[in-house]
Amino acid sequence: MRSGVAYTLRRLVLAPGVVLLTFLLLTTVPVWLIVAACLSPIMPGHLRPLRVLWLAVVHLVLESLILVEMLGLWLASGFGYAIRRPFFERIHYDIVETYLRLMFREARRVLKLSIEVRGPAPDAFPGEPLLVCCRHAGPGDSLILMHALMNWYHREPRVVLKDTLAWDPAIGIILHRLPARFISPHPGEQGDAVEQQVAALATDLDENDGFVIFPEGGNFTPRRRLRAIESLRRKGHERMARRAEGLRHVLAPRPGGVLAAMGAAPEADVLMVAHTGLDHMLTVADVWRELPMDKTIIMQWWRVPREEIPSGRNAQIDWLFGWWEHIDHWVEEHREGVP
Repeated sequence: MRSGVAYTLRRLVLAPGVVLLTFLLLTTVPVWLIVAACLSPIMPGHLRPLRVLWLAVVHLVLESLILVEMLGLWLASGFGYAIRRPFFERIHYDIVETYLRLMFREARRVLKLSIEVRGPAPDAFPGEPLLVCCRHAGPGDSLILMHALMNWYHREPRVVLKDTLAWDPAIGIILHRLPARFISPHPGEQGDAVEQQVAALATDLDENDGFVIFPEGGNFTPRRRLRAIESLRRKGHERMARRAEGLRHVLAPRPGGVLAAMGAAPEADVLMVAHTGLDHMLTVADVWRELPMDKTIIMQWWRVPREEIPSGRNAQIDWLFGWWEHIDHWVEEHREGVP
């Protein structure tokens, strides 16, 4: 009930608010350009205010266009009656692909980002469904992963996200129409229900699907790392807590969703994904301080064939922790100039 009320609020209040904000920004953009140009010589980073302003304008314009398209598709589908049929689903995927392609192109150009891909990426397995488990750290990493899966490797992702992301109007509306689940990072007594939702999402993957989950449940921060260790101890998992203490750059993985997905898609291999380049930017202040970025993001893929994954819940939890220890070591080796 509460989720239905929140969804209605996003559609009726936040979505028009974003369109109105975009209109106000565009009609006053000469003023903002003058302000940004005046601030640029006295602020560190080459043309930092102008770069930030440009990316903000691009994002708001694209998001507003998406919201208008969402309204048009809702009307065209019979006021939402056929909105989840394959024809409309493909249109929604095309809209997401276009947004990610345009936004990523501008981010690369304005922030001078480059991406180096290593390992057997998803295009190495045509015609096979995949389960993608990704490290979660820094702003934009999930968008980069989605961009890679959709625009480089032509996958249709089914993604598990934090429920707070649903408050972004465009994300909240479009992913409610596509195969996706918004879940709480702290489900409490609802943990079994969350695993059932994840399993349902991972059921019946076809040849170009990629089920995406972030086992850590949130971006890495030192405080969250300590909370994850304390949570393991509080639940009586002392051995896992000691292993989690050895992780310096990733959070202890939460195995419930990953194991539920593997159980629902027994035919799918697993792709582990790690990246570095944005991981030390943990706050808005960090991001502002780093602009212009001039960063190289390294994205590493590892394929784990299903026959190499042990059976049994405890063995699979140990296997997942082992992979997260491997990813932690990889991050340590590939962080550039990060204290």
